[in-house]
Amino acid sequence: MSLKFAYWVPNVSGGLVISKIPQRTGWSYDDNVRYAKQAEEAGFEYALLQTRFIASYGAENQLEAITLAAGLAAATEKLKLIAAVLPGLWHPGTIAKALTTLDQISHGRAAINIVSGWFKGEFHGFGEPWLDHNERYRRSEEFIRVLKQLWTEEESHFRGDFYRTNGAPHKPKPIVVPPVFQGGNSSAAREMAARVSDWYFMNGNTIDGFRGQIEDVSKQAAAYGRELKFGVNAFVIVRDTEEEARQVLRDIIHYADPEAVDGFRSQVQFAGQASPEREGMWANSNFEDLVQYNDGFKTGLIGTAEQVADRIIALKAIGVDLILTGFLHYEEDIRAFGEKVIPLVREKEAALHSASTVL
Repeated sequence: MSLKFAYWVPNVSGGLVISKIPQRTGWSYDDNVRYAKQAEEAGFEYALLQTRFIASYGAENQLEAITLAAGLAAATEKLKLIAAVLPGLWHPGTIAKALTTLDQISHGRAAINIVSGWFKGEFHGFGEPWLDHNERYRRSEEFIRVLKQLWTEEESHFRGDFYRTNGAPHKPKPIVVPPVFQGGNSSAAREMAARVSDWYFMNGNTIDGFRGQIEDVSKQAAAYGRELKFGVNAFVIVRDTEEEARQVLRDIIHYADPEAVDGFRSQVQFAGQASPEREGMWANSNFEDLVQYNDGFKTGLIGTAEQVADRIIALKAIGVDLILTGFLHYEEDIRAFGEKVIPLVREKEAALHSASTVL
Protein backbone atom coordinates (compact mmCIF):
# COMPACT_ATOMS: atom_id res chain seq x y z
CA MET A 1 0.00 0.00 0.00
CA SER A 2 1.26 3.49 -0.83
CA LEU A 3 2.44 5.73 1.97
CA LYS A 4 0.10 8.54 2.93
CA PHE A 5 1.22 12.14 3.35
CA ALA A 6 -0.24 14.64 5.80
CA TYR A 7 0.68 18.15 6.85
CA TRP A 8 0.27 20.13 10.04
CA VAL A 9 -2.27 22.87 9.45
CA PRO A 10 -0.78 26.13 10.81
CA ASN A 11 -3.98 27.22 12.56
CA VAL A 12 -1.95 28.86 15.34
CA SER A 13 0.39 31.79 14.86
CA GLY A 14 4.16 31.35 14.90
CA GLY A 15 4.49 28.51 12.43
CA LEU A 16 5.82 25.06 13.24
CA VAL A 17 9.06 26.08 14.98
CA ILE A 18 9.68 28.01 18.18
CA SER A 19 12.06 30.39 16.46
CA LYS A 20 12.25 34.05 15.55
CA ILE A 21 13.58 33.21 12.09
CA PRO A 22 11.42 34.86 9.40
CA GLN A 23 8.74 32.45 8.17
CA ARG A 24 6.48 32.73 5.14
CA THR A 25 3.71 30.91 6.99
CA GLY A 26 0.39 32.50 7.92
CA TRP A 27 -2.25 31.25 10.33
CA SER A 28 -5.42 32.95 9.09
CA TYR A 29 -8.40 31.25 7.48
CA ASP A 30 -7.48 32.65 4.06
CA ASP A 31 -3.89 31.43 4.44
CA ASN A 32 -5.07 27.97 5.37
CA VAL A 33 -7.52 27.71 2.50
CA ARG A 34 -4.62 28.47 0.17
CA TYR A 35 -2.35 25.88 1.81
CA ALA A 36 -5.10 23.23 1.76
CA LYS A 37 -5.66 23.69 -1.95
CA GLN A 38 -1.91 23.57 -2.60
CA ALA A 39 -1.54 20.42 -0.49
CA GLU A 40 -4.40 18.69 -2.24
CA GLU A 41 -2.89 19.47 -5.64
CA ALA A 42 0.55 18.37 -4.41
CA GLY A 43 -0.61 14.86 -3.45
CA PHE A 44 -1.21 15.18 0.29
CA GLU A 45 -4.10 13.04 1.54
CA TYR A 46 -4.50 14.33 5.12
CA ALA A 47 -4.31 17.59 7.03
CA LEU A 48 -4.02 17.71 10.85
CA LEU A 49 -5.56 20.73 12.55
CA GLN A 50 -4.05 21.52 15.95
CA THR A 51 -6.07 22.16 19.11
CA ARG A 52 -4.97 25.08 21.24
CA PHE A 53 -7.02 27.57 23.26
CA ILE A 54 -4.34 29.42 25.24
CA ALA A 55 -0.84 30.32 24.06
CA SER A 56 1.71 27.89 25.43
CA TYR A 57 4.90 28.42 23.38
CA GLY A 58 4.41 31.74 21.61
CA ALA A 59 1.32 30.77 19.59
CA GLU A 60 -0.56 33.90 20.56
CA ASN A 61 -3.44 33.41 18.10
CA GLN A 62 -5.34 30.17 17.61
CA LEU A 63 -8.20 29.06 15.35
CA GLU A 64 -10.41 26.22 16.63
CA ALA A 65 -9.79 22.97 14.76
CA ILE A 66 -13.27 21.61 13.95
CA THR A 67 -14.65 24.97 12.88
CA LEU A 68 -11.69 25.61 10.60
CA ALA A 69 -11.89 22.05 9.25
CA ALA A 70 -15.45 22.73 8.13
CA GLY A 71 -14.24 25.78 6.23
CA LEU A 72 -11.41 23.84 4.62
CA ALA A 73 -13.79 21.00 3.73
CA ALA A 74 -15.93 23.41 1.74
CA ALA A 75 -12.82 24.69 -0.09
CA THR A 76 -11.33 21.26 -0.99
CA GLU A 77 -12.45 18.05 -2.68
CA LYS A 78 -10.18 15.19 -1.57
CA LEU A 79 -8.20 16.23 1.52
CA LYS A 80 -9.09 14.27 4.67
CA LEU A 81 -9.31 16.63 7.65
CA ILE A 82 -8.12 15.44 11.06
CA ALA A 83 -9.49 17.78 13.75
CA ALA A 84 -7.69 17.61 17.10
CA VAL A 85 -9.85 17.61 20.24
CA LEU A 86 -9.12 17.88 23.98
CA PRO A 87 -11.57 15.55 25.80
CA GLY A 88 -11.26 17.54 29.03
CA LEU A 89 -12.85 20.58 27.40
CA TRP A 90 -15.69 18.81 25.54
CA HIS A 91 -18.41 16.20 25.98
CA PRO A 92 -18.11 13.31 23.49
CA GLY A 93 -21.75 13.73 22.41
CA THR A 94 -21.04 17.29 21.32
CA ILE A 95 -17.95 16.25 19.38
CA ALA A 96 -19.72 13.25 17.82
CA LYS A 97 -22.28 15.65 16.39
CA ALA A 98 -19.67 18.17 15.26
CA LEU A 99 -17.59 15.49 13.50
CA THR A 100 -20.68 14.03 11.87
CA THR A 101 -21.51 17.49 10.56
CA LEU A 102 -17.95 17.82 9.26
CA ASP A 103 -18.34 14.38 7.66
CA GLN A 104 -21.51 15.58 5.90
CA ILE A 105 -19.91 18.83 4.71
CA SER A 106 -16.83 17.00 3.41
CA HIS A 107 -18.70 13.95 2.01
CA GLY A 108 -16.84 11.49 4.22
CA ARG A 109 -13.49 13.20 4.78
CA ALA A 110 -13.65 13.80 8.57
CA ALA A 111 -11.22 12.35 11.12
CA ILE A 112 -10.37 13.11 14.74
CA ASN A 113 -7.14 13.31 16.75
CA ILE A 114 -7.66 12.74 20.47
CA VAL A 115 -5.25 14.86 22.54
CA SER A 116 -5.25 13.78 26.17
CA GLY A 117 -3.52 17.00 27.19
CA TRP A 118 -0.12 18.11 28.44
CA PHE A 119 -0.73 21.84 29.07
CA LYS A 120 -1.94 22.27 32.65
CA GLY A 121 -2.40 26.03 32.23
CA GLU A 122 -5.02 25.52 29.55
CA PHE A 123 -7.24 23.46 31.83
CA HIS A 124 -6.77 25.77 34.80
CA GLY A 125 -7.44 28.79 32.61
CA PHE A 126 -10.91 27.47 31.81
CA GLY A 127 -11.60 26.22 35.31
CA GLU A 128 -11.39 22.53 34.42
CA PRO A 129 -9.69 19.94 36.67
CA TRP A 130 -6.20 18.78 35.77
CA LEU A 131 -6.22 15.00 36.13
CA ASP A 132 -3.27 12.74 36.86
CA HIS A 133 -1.45 11.44 33.78
CA ASN A 134 -3.06 8.02 33.52
CA GLU A 135 -6.47 9.40 34.43
CA ARG A 136 -6.28 11.70 31.39
CA TYR A 137 -5.81 8.64 29.18
CA ARG A 138 -8.64 6.77 30.92
CA ARG A 139 -10.87 9.74 30.20
CA SER A 140 -9.74 9.81 26.56
CA GLU A 141 -10.49 6.11 26.15
CA GLU A 142 -14.01 6.59 27.47
CA PHE A 143 -14.39 9.58 25.15
CA ILE A 144 -13.48 7.43 22.13
CA ARG A 145 -15.78 4.60 23.19
CA VAL A 146 -18.74 7.01 23.42
CA LEU A 147 -17.88 8.54 20.04
CA LYS A 148 -17.83 5.14 18.37
CA GLN A 149 -21.09 4.08 20.02
CA LEU A 150 -22.85 7.21 18.82
CA TRP A 151 -21.48 6.84 15.29
CA THR A 152 -22.25 3.14 14.86
CA GLU A 153 -25.10 2.11 17.18
CA GLU A 154 -28.78 3.05 17.23
CA GLU A 155 -28.45 4.41 20.76
CA SER A 156 -25.55 5.01 23.13
CA HIS A 157 -25.71 3.42 26.57
CA PHE A 158 -22.48 4.11 28.43
CA ARG A 159 -21.55 4.06 32.12
CA GLY A 160 -18.03 5.26 32.79
CA ASP A 161 -16.14 7.20 35.41
CA PHE A 162 -16.06 10.33 33.25
CA TYR A 163 -19.01 10.09 30.83
CA ARG A 164 -22.49 8.64 30.83
CA THR A 165 -25.09 8.34 28.12
CA ASN A 166 -28.64 7.15 28.62
CA GLY A 167 -29.95 5.79 25.35
CA ALA A 168 -28.73 8.82 23.43
CA PRO A 169 -29.59 8.66 19.71
CA HIS A 170 -27.36 10.11 17.02
CA LYS A 171 -28.76 11.01 13.62
CA PRO A 172 -27.66 11.26 10.95
CA LYS A 173 -24.88 8.72 11.12
CA PRO A 174 -21.59 9.62 9.42
CA ILE A 175 -21.19 8.74 5.76
CA VAL A 176 -17.79 7.36 6.74
CA VAL A 177 -17.10 6.67 10.42
CA PRO A 178 -14.29 9.15 11.26
CA PRO A 179 -11.02 7.33 12.00
CA VAL A 180 -9.52 8.04 15.41
CA PHE A 181 -5.91 9.22 15.64
CA GLN A 182 -3.92 9.68 18.85
CA GLY A 183 -0.37 10.21 20.05
CA GLY A 184 1.48 9.72 23.32
CA ASN A 185 4.58 7.77 24.29
CA SER A 186 3.71 6.53 27.78
CA SER A 187 2.47 3.05 28.61
CA ALA A 188 -1.01 4.45 29.18
CA ALA A 189 -1.00 6.06 25.72
CA ARG A 190 0.17 2.88 23.99
CA GLU A 191 -2.35 0.72 25.82
CA MET A 192 -5.18 3.10 24.91
CA ALA A 193 -4.12 3.08 21.26
CA ALA A 194 -4.06 -0.71 21.24
CA ARG A 195 -7.59 -0.92 22.63
CA VAL A 196 -9.55 1.82 20.85
CA SER A 197 -7.67 4.00 18.33
CA ASP A 198 -7.22 3.47 14.59
CA TRP A 199 -3.98 5.40 14.09
CA TYR A 200 -1.02 5.97 16.40
CA PHE A 201 1.03 9.15 15.88
CA MET A 202 4.67 9.17 16.96
CA ASN A 203 6.84 12.18 17.72
CA GLY A 204 10.05 12.52 15.72
CA ASN A 205 12.52 9.73 16.43
CA THR A 206 15.24 7.49 15.02
CA ILE A 207 14.47 4.48 12.84
CA ASP A 208 15.18 2.18 15.80
CA GLY A 209 13.02 4.30 18.07
CA PHE A 210 10.09 4.15 15.66
CA ARG A 211 10.55 0.42 15.14
CA GLY A 212 10.35 -0.22 18.88
CA GLN A 213 7.13 1.76 19.25
CA ILE A 214 5.49 0.10 16.25
CA GLU A 215 6.39 -3.40 17.47
CA ASP A 216 5.17 -2.68 21.01
CA VAL A 217 1.82 -1.11 20.07
CA SER A 218 1.18 -3.69 17.32
CA LYS A 219 1.77 -6.54 19.77
CA GLN A 220 -0.60 -5.00 22.30
CA ALA A 221 -3.27 -4.39 19.64
CA ALA A 222 -3.00 -7.99 18.42
CA ALA A 223 -3.90 -9.17 21.92
CA TYR A 224 -7.27 -7.44 21.41
CA GLY A 225 -7.64 -8.80 17.88
CA ARG A 226 -6.95 -5.36 16.42
CA GLU A 227 -4.51 -3.69 14.03
CA LEU A 228 -3.39 -0.07 13.95
CA LYS A 229 -1.77 2.17 11.39
CA PHE A 230 1.21 4.36 12.27
CA GLY A 231 2.13 7.95 11.50
CA VAL A 232 5.40 9.77 12.21
CA ASN A 233 6.01 13.47 12.74
CA ALA A 234 8.72 15.06 10.60
CA PHE A 235 9.84 18.62 9.96
CA VAL A 236 10.88 18.74 6.31
CA ILE A 237 13.69 20.86 4.85
CA VAL A 238 14.37 20.09 1.19
CA ARG A 239 16.96 22.13 -0.67
CA ASP A 240 19.15 21.65 -3.75
CA THR A 241 22.07 20.44 -1.61
CA GLU A 242 22.30 18.77 1.78
CA GLU A 243 24.49 21.63 3.04
CA GLU A 244 21.82 24.20 2.13
CA ALA A 245 19.21 22.18 4.01
CA ARG A 246 21.48 21.78 7.04
CA GLN A 247 22.17 25.51 7.05
CA VAL A 248 18.45 26.24 7.20
CA LEU A 249 18.23 23.94 10.23
CA ARG A 250 21.18 25.71 11.87
CA ASP A 251 19.52 29.07 11.21
CA ILE A 252 16.21 27.93 12.74
CA ILE A 253 18.02 26.82 15.90
CA HIS A 254 20.23 29.93 15.97
CA TYR A 255 17.13 32.15 16.03
CA ALA A 256 15.24 29.95 18.50
CA ASP A 257 13.26 31.78 21.19
CA PRO A 258 14.93 30.47 24.38
CA GLU A 259 12.21 31.72 26.72
CA ALA A 260 9.44 30.08 24.70
CA VAL A 261 11.39 26.84 24.23
CA ASP A 262 12.18 26.62 27.94
CA GLY A 263 8.54 27.33 28.79
CA PHE A 264 7.42 24.57 26.47
CA ARG A 265 10.04 22.20 27.88
CA SER A 266 8.93 22.82 31.47
CA GLN A 267 5.28 22.17 30.60
CA VAL A 268 5.75 18.96 28.61
CA GLN A 269 8.35 17.46 30.89
CA PHE A 270 6.20 18.27 33.93
CA ALA A 271 3.36 16.37 32.24
CA GLY A 272 5.63 13.44 31.37
CA GLN A 273 7.08 13.20 34.88
CA ALA A 274 3.54 12.59 36.11
CA SER A 275 3.33 9.25 34.30
CA PRO A 276 4.12 6.11 36.37
CA GLU A 277 7.27 5.46 34.32
CA ARG A 278 8.15 9.16 34.73
CA GLU A 279 8.49 9.59 31.00
CA GLY A 280 6.50 11.31 28.31
CA MET A 281 6.71 12.09 24.62
CA TRP A 282 9.52 14.59 25.21
CA ALA A 283 11.45 12.77 27.94
CA ASN A 284 14.65 12.53 25.89
CA SER A 285 14.33 15.79 23.94
CA ASN A 286 17.10 18.37 24.16
CA PHE A 287 16.82 22.11 23.48
CA GLU A 288 17.38 21.75 19.74
CA ASP A 289 14.77 18.99 19.47
CA LEU A 290 12.18 21.13 21.21
CA VAL A 291 12.58 24.04 18.80
CA GLN A 292 10.28 21.92 16.62
CA TYR A 293 7.68 21.13 19.22
CA ASN A 294 7.02 17.52 18.21
CA ASP A 295 10.68 16.54 17.77
CA GLY A 296 10.34 16.81 14.01
CA PHE A 297 14.05 17.37 13.33
CA LYS A 298 14.86 13.92 14.76
CA THR A 299 13.08 12.10 11.94
CA GLY A 300 15.73 13.25 9.50
CA LEU A 301 13.78 14.54 6.50
CA ILE A 302 16.44 17.18 5.89
CA GLY A 303 18.54 17.22 2.70
CA THR A 304 18.01 16.90 -1.03
CA ALA A 305 14.76 15.56 -2.46
CA GLU A 306 16.49 12.23 -3.18
CA GLN A 307 17.83 11.92 0.37
CA VAL A 308 14.47 12.75 1.89
CA ALA A 309 12.66 10.27 -0.38
CA ASP A 310 15.14 7.53 0.58
CA ARG A 311 14.58 8.26 4.26
CA ILE A 312 10.80 8.06 3.76
CA ILE A 313 11.15 4.68 2.07
CA ALA A 314 13.24 3.50 5.04
CA LEU A 315 10.41 4.56 7.34
CA LYS A 316 7.88 2.67 5.25
CA ALA A 317 10.06 -0.44 5.48
CA ILE A 318 9.65 -0.57 9.28
CA GLY A 319 5.86 -0.23 9.15
CA VAL A 320 5.15 3.51 8.92
CA ASP A 321 1.92 4.23 7.03
CA LEU A 322 1.80 8.04 7.08
CA ILE A 323 4.31 10.91 7.14
CA LEU A 324 3.04 13.98 9.01
CA THR A 325 5.01 16.95 7.69
CA GLY A 326 5.73 20.46 8.88
CA PHE A 327 7.54 23.20 6.97
CA LEU A 328 9.28 26.53 7.52
CA HIS A 329 7.77 28.40 4.57
CA TYR A 330 4.32 27.03 3.82
CA GLU A 331 3.94 29.43 0.89
CA GLU A 332 6.43 27.46 -1.17
CA ASP A 333 7.50 24.35 0.76
CA ILE A 334 4.20 22.44 0.44
CA ARG A 335 4.22 22.80 -3.32
CA ALA A 336 7.94 21.98 -3.57
CA PHE A 337 7.47 18.81 -1.51
CA GLY A 338 4.68 17.72 -3.82
CA GLU A 339 6.70 18.44 -6.95
CA LYS A 340 10.08 17.07 -5.85
CA VAL A 341 9.63 14.47 -3.11
CA ILE A 342 6.28 12.73 -3.46
CA PRO A 343 6.92 11.66 -7.10
CA LEU A 344 10.31 10.24 -6.08
CA VAL A 345 8.68 8.28 -3.25
CA ARG A 346 6.08 6.88 -5.66
CA GLU A 347 8.84 5.85 -8.10
CA LYS A 348 10.78 4.11 -5.34
CA GLU A 349 7.63 2.37 -4.07
CA ALA A 350 6.87 1.14 -7.61
CA ALA A 351 10.44 -0.12 -8.07
CA LEU A 352 10.31 -2.02 -4.78
CA HIS A 353 6.95 -3.52 -5.68
CA SER A 354 8.25 -4.65 -9.07
CA ALA A 355 11.34 -6.18 -7.48
CA SER A 356 9.28 -8.08 -4.91
CA THR A 357 6.92 -9.32 -7.61
CA VAL A 358 9.83 -10.69 -9.66
CA LEU A 359 11.26 -12.44 -6.61
